[in-house]
Amino acid sequence: MALTGRCALLALLGVGWVALVQPSVAGVGVWLLVLATAIALDLLLAASPGRLTVTRAATGSVRLGEPTSSELTVLNSGRRRLRALVRDAWQPSAGASDVRQRLDVPAGERRRVSTALLARRRGDLRADRLTVRSLGPLRVAARQRSIATPGRLRVLPPFTSRKHLPSRLARLREIDGRSSVNVRGQGTEFDSLRDYVAGDDVRSIDWRATARRSEVLVRTWRPERDRRVVLVLDTSRTAAARVGDEPRLDAAMDAALLLAALASRAGDRVDLIAVDRRLRARVEGAGASSLLSALVSAMVPLQAELVEADWSVAVGAIAGRLTQRSLVVLLTSLDSAVVEEGLLPVLGQLTRRHQVVVASVADPEIERMSRVRTSAEDVYAAAAAERTRLERERVARLLGRLGADVVDASPVDLPPRLADRYLELKAAGRL
Repeated sequence: MALTGRCALLALLGVGWVALVQPSVAGVGVWLLVLATAIALDLLLAASPGRLTVTRAATGSVRLGEPTSSELTVLNSGRRRLRALVRDAWQPSAGASDVRQRLDVPAGERRRVSTALLARRRGDLRADRLTVRSLGPLRVAARQRSIATPGRLRVLPPFTSRKHLPSRLARLREIDGRSSVNVRGQGTEFDSLRDYVAGDDVRSIDWRATARRSEVLVRTWRPERDRRVVLVLDTSRTAAARVGDEPRLDAAMDAALLLAALASRAGDRVDLIAVDRRLRARVEGAGASSLLSALVSAMVPLQAELVEADWSVAVGAIAGRLTQRSLVVLLTSLDSAVVEEGLLPVLGQLTRRHQVVVASVADPEIERMSRVRTSAEDVYAAAAAERTRLERERVARLLGRLGADVVDASPVDLPPRLADRYLELKAAGRL
């Protein structure tokens, strides 16, 4: 049972009646009887929520930031007309609007209830139940019941960096030789022979072919295909820090998706592992057509864990799977304490056998703070920001000495810069 605002108003009118018309115990009793009668009448005549059948349509999946809706169908199997207030109970991060709606369902008929959703976080968001408050004809009291109607909305990473993919694919075609001259570099595949022209590297001359043709011929190469690219997502506590409007982990996912899309178009095989103190997700062997779908599905349930990263777990997982030189991209933080105590001791095991890139999400607020010095408080904040920036640069140099390339950029700039670094490695024949 639930009492409405009309019940409170009716009780307030009773106070006035007792005070002005019948100021006695009998007056109080009369008005309490009126109030109880109204409540009982409403409860008796209200449609029973127990006679309702509620079904929820599947909501499927949607990208973060895209609107969608949840549809419920309410069937009134009772003999009375249902006049009710209904509330669809989604968790707050689903961004449900109009969660409380009026519903009028004649006996034996059905109506639809639509709840608009605009998710504010990635992952599996759930609905629990539909609460129905069936009102009587006087709207003084209502019969209330919660009906279990479980639902799930899968919110995918937004992949906003996909807008950078066409320009990077154009550069990839140039490197691959389809719209430009093939390049030479260590670790590339032989492509063809052509006549020597001034400026060619003399080390490219094919002396046997030159002797046969009596003309100076040089070899051309193209970047190797079918290489391995391993993306390592750090899901430890540092990934939970918010940079702008999103967690650092989500920005790292966006960069990983752009690089994966580019590498798969280049003919490379892309794997993913997510790790903190243990492996949280793994994607291996996905074909080019299903790669992004597999990566997104693996990323959806990932959340940053409030634990320190154990990089020996990641190194062990990589060493156990890779038998040839590969590109290993570590998407993690450049916080000095975390890197020096966790990553540096094991990084050499990776750089000895693989090409390693460390990609980190930088906070643009640090750069802004370092430039503003209009007050004493701003000067202190600028000093702290400058110290943070210098610490990140020092950590980047330490990683560089161990053979790792470092890409440190804001959430907006990290995906294209990481993709550019991949293309530079391709062009230089280092993959």
